Amino acid sequence: MGLIREVRGVGPLLFAVLLLGIGSGLQGALIGVRATAEAFSVSSTGIIMSGFSAGLLLSSFLTPAVVGRVGHIRVFAAYASIISTAILLVPLWVEPVWWFAMRFVAGLGTAGLYIVCESWLNSASTNQNRGQLLSIYMIIMYGAMGGGPFLLNIADESGFSRFIVASALMSMALVPLSLARGESPAIERPRPVGMIEIWHTSPLAVVAALVNGLGQGAFFAMTAVYGVLQGLSLAQTSLLLALPPLAVIVSQYPIGMLSDRYDRRTLLTVLAFAAATIAALIIVLGGVSAILLTVLFAGFGAIALPIYSLAVAHANDHLDTDQMVGASGKLVLLYGIGSIAGPFLVGLAMQRAGPPGFLLYMMAVYGGLGLFAVYRMARRAPPVQTEGAAMPALAPTTTPVGATVIAEELAPSSEDEKR
Repeated sequence: MGLIREVRGVGPLLFAVLLLGIGSGLQGALIGVRATAEAFSVSSTGIIMSGFSAGLLLSSFLTPAVVGRVGHIRVFAAYASIISTAILLVPLWVEPVWWFAMRFVAGLGTAGLYIVCESWLNSASTNQNRGQLLSIYMIIMYGAMGGGPFLLNIADESGFSRFIVASALMSMALVPLSLARGESPAIERPRPVGMIEIWHTSPLAVVAALVNGLGQGAFFAMTAVYGVLQGLSLAQTSLLLALPPLAVIVSQYPIGMLSDRYDRRTLLTVLAFAAATIAALIIVLGGVSAILLTVLFAGFGAIALPIYSLAVAHANDHLDTDQMVGASGKLVLLYGIGSIAGPFLVGLAMQRAGPPGFLLYMMAVYGGLGLFAVYRMARRAPPVQTEGAAMPALAPTTTPVGATVIAEELAPSSEDEKR
C-alpha cells in the first residue's frame, strides 16, 4: 500500500516521463528515417544524429546553474518549449547543418527535462522505496521510448505531420508536471571524485562507460538508417527500433540480480561477447527474413543495453559511499563523449561497408570491451562482497539518469527552492 501511495503521489511526474519518452523515441527515429529519404550520406546522417548527444552532454553542465537561478518548474517549461520548437523547425530546411543544429538543441533540452523529472522523483522517494520507484520509472521510460517509433506509421503526405506529433508530445509533457503538487527538490553537493582517481580504482568501469557510449549512441542513432538501407518497410523499421528497449524491460531485473550474486566483471564479459556474437549472427542470418532480423535486434538490445549499469555498479564496489555520485557523474561524461563519436564512426563504417558496417562496428565495440574485461579479471581479484543493485544506474542515451548525477555533482548546495 505504501508503494502504491508513493506511485500515486508521483503520478503526474510519471505521466510526463511517459510523454517525454514517446516523443523522444519518435523524434530520434524520424530524423534517421527522413535523413535517409532525403538522400543524405550515411556519414552525414551519423553526424546529425550525434548532435543530440552533444546537446545532452552540454546540458548536463548548463542546466544545474539555470535550475539554481530560476527553479525546476520554470526550467522544465522553458526546455519543453525549446524542444517543441526545434522539432517543428527541422523540416523547414532540408540541410544537414540545420538538422544537426536542431538535433543539438533537442538534446540539450531533453537532458534538462530529465534532470528536473529525476530530481523530483528522488525527492519524492525514500531509501525504503527508491529502488522500486526507479524500477517503475525505468520501465515506463523504456516502454515509452520503445513505443515512440511506432508513430512512424502515421500517414504523412505533407512531410510535416510526424514532426508535429513529436512536437505536441513534448509540449504536452509540460502539463502534468506544471500542475503537480509538491515542493521542488533541493540539490546537495556530494564528495567530488577525479577521473584519474576513478581510473586507478576501476579501469574497467572507465573503459566500459566510454565503450558503451560508442555502442549505444551509434545503436540508437543509426538503427533506423540501417533498417531503411536493408529495404525494410516503415512498419518493419519501427519494430526494429521499438523492440530493443522493450526487451530491456524483461532482461534488466534478472541481470541486476545476477550481478549482485556473482562477480560483475564476469557478467559484463559474458554480455559483451554475447552482444558481439549476436551482431555477427545478424550479418549471417539477418537477410533470411524481417522477422528474424527483428528478433535478433531485440536480443541484442536486451543484452547490450544493461552493460552500462554493470560498469557503474562495478565502480561503486570499489568506492566509498560519498564518492558514488561523483564517480557516476564522471562515468556519464565518458559515456556522453562516446555517444557523440559513436554515430559518426558507425556512419563512416556504413559508408565504406554498406549496411553490414553497422554490425561490424558493434562487433568491434563490444568484442573489444569483452577482451578488456578478461584482461582486467586477470589483473585483479573480485571484491569480497558486491553491494547494491546494478539497475538504478542507466545509460543516458536511453534515459538521462546520469544527467541528474552530473547535475547533483556540479550544482552548488542550496536551500529548498521556491516553486
